[in-house]
Amino acid sequence: MPAAAVAQASPSSGGATFTIGELAREFDLTTRAIRFYEDCGLITPQRSGRNRVYTARDRTRLKLTLRGKRLGLTLAEVKELVDMYESPRDTQPQLKKFLVVLAAHRAQLEQQMADLDATLDEVRAHEKEARRLLAEGERRKGG
Repeated sequence: MPAAAVAQASPSSGGATFTIGELAREFDLTTRAIRFYEDCGLITPQRSGRNRVYTARDRTRLKLTLRGKRLGLTLAEVKELVDMYESPRDTQPQLKKFLVVLAAHRAQLEQQMADLDATLDEVRAHEKEARRLLAEGERRKGG
């Protein structure tokens, strides 16, 4: 998730620009999803008439957003972290915040894993009991 710096290109500075379709293809998203991220304030394309013009900065923010989602972060958490990485301040507070967020998600995933393990143990016990009862019923029929 951390990026040393988020690109600051803009159409007026001659930096790379992208259409919504290009970003959708590159990241295997729908244009609707990209517009949703725009509505959430994660990306802020410029406009050329009715068309959205995405800069390298928008592309990087979208990439970081998708990375954060894969980690299980909420969009609010992603926005907070991505916004922090854009500031030219010292990166120590940013990295500390990132570690706090990651630790919370790791703990949540570990709890979910423990819950799944317990549920699997219970399912196995029920399967074993059902097999035992079936075998017992077969023995009664046959002998």
